[in-house]
Amino acid sequence: MKRGSAHYLSIVLFSISIVLFSSGGYIHAKAQLAQWLIASAWSQSTAENVQAKPWPWADTWPVARLEMPEYNVDQYVLAGSTGESLAFGPGYVFASAAPTEQGNTIIAAHRDTHFEFLQDVQKGDVITIHNTMGRQRDYIVQDMTIVDKEDVAWLDNNAYSHQLTLVTCYPFNAIQVGGRLRYVVRAVSREDISA
Repeated sequence: MKRGSAHYLSIVLFSISIVLFSSGGYIHAKAQLAQWLIASAWSQSTAENVQAKPWPWADTWPVARLEMPEYNVDQYVLAGSTGESLAFGPGYVFASAAPTEQGNTIIAAHRDTHFEFLQDVQKGDVITIHNTMGRQRDYIVQDMTIVDKEDVAWLDNNAYSHQLTLVTCYPFNAIQVGGRLRYVVRAVSREDISA
C-alpha cells in the first residue's frame, strides 16, 4: 500500500511541476509572440503615421522602439503602463514626456520578461529610442538606483532637457510578484551631456 501511495504522490508532484513550468513558459512565449505582432503595427504606424493596434481588440499601440545592441535588446514600447500593456511589452508612462521629446520619458516593464536585461546594464551604456515619426535619440546611462515604490522622486527628475527613465520591480530573481522595491535606470541624452 505504501508503495502505491508513493507512486501516486510522485505522479501528482510531476503533474504539478509540468503545469508550473508550462505557465512560466507561456508568459515568455506570449511576450515573444506579442513583439512580432507589435512589430507589424510599428511598421504600419511609422509608414502611415497612425496609431496602429497590434491586434483588433488591443487597447494599446506601439509608440517607440528601444534598442541596446550590446544586450541583444530591440523592443517595441507600447502606449500606457497598465498591466494589460506590460504583459506584451514595455509601456510608456503617459504622464511623462513623449519618447525622444524634451523632458523625462518614463518606460516601465516586467523584471522577468522585457526588462530582465536591466540587471546587467552599466553606467555609460547607450540606450537608443526611436519614435514613430522617425526621430531617434541616444541616451547615456547615468545611474541605477533601488527605491521604495512609495518614493517617486525620480518621476520629476528634469535636471536635463532630455532624460530617459526605465523602471521595473526589484529584486530581479524574486519569486513573489510585485513587492515594495523598484529598480530605476536613469539615462541622459547624448546631446545634453556634450553641451
